[in-house]
Amino acid sequence: MKAVLLVSGGMDSLVATAMAHHQGFDLAAMHVNYGQRTWQKELDSFRRVCDHYGIGQRLEVDANFLGTIGGSSLTDQEIPVGPADLQGTTIPTSYVPFRNANFLSMAVSWSEVIGANRIFIGAVEEDSSGYPDCRKVFYDAFNRVIDFGTRPETQIEILTPLIAMSKARIVAKGMELDAPFDCSWSCYKSEGLACGVCDSCARRLRAFEMVGVRDPIEYEVRPNYL
Repeated sequence: MKAVLLVSGGMDSLVATAMAHHQGFDLAAMHVNYGQRTWQKELDSFRRVCDHYGIGQRLEVDANFLGTIGGSSLTDQEIPVGPADLQGTTIPTSYVPFRNANFLSMAVSWSEVIGANRIFIGAVEEDSSGYPDCRKVFYDAFNRVIDFGTRPETQIEILTPLIAMSKARIVAKGMELDAPFDCSWSCYKSEGLACGVCDSCARRLRAFEMVGVRDPIEYEVRPNYL
């Protein structure tokens, strides 16, 4: 069975890729550049992950309209990326409005063309307090949209294997599957050394600390988030 992987280059999409590879799917990978601050680093990470798993069928898509629309600190240079707030329950400035729906729509279109039956995305429910499009209910609803909006004979299903995992469990699963974490990139701010203080860096560092393993990428600073 063929699967399309939405690979941002981050830790979560890396582990979702490792799981799909372990399960024996015929893999195709999609990466979306949407005008984010770290697009070059993320694209490089995508290519390195694909090389590691021998994924030859790849699609790199430009969705710069999301940057034109704006409304996020990831795409608007005038909106600062805020510091980590691991206890926060409000939607952070890094939320890109309805981003994952746009990504999924592109992945469904490509899946129809190449005959893929599954779409893997590394969404995590733990992030749902900040990102409404990281909740299981969103993906359940989108699977219904696919049923209504594709050819009758099309059988495409979105899979979210990490949805119920903690970040620490994701790291542990990646270690179990020998995922190349050094190929991944999570920082919202920097394309040099990871900043270590944005929300994404903080969640990643805390997860590695909880597992008792040192994150292999380099940081400007490595705060202790435990």
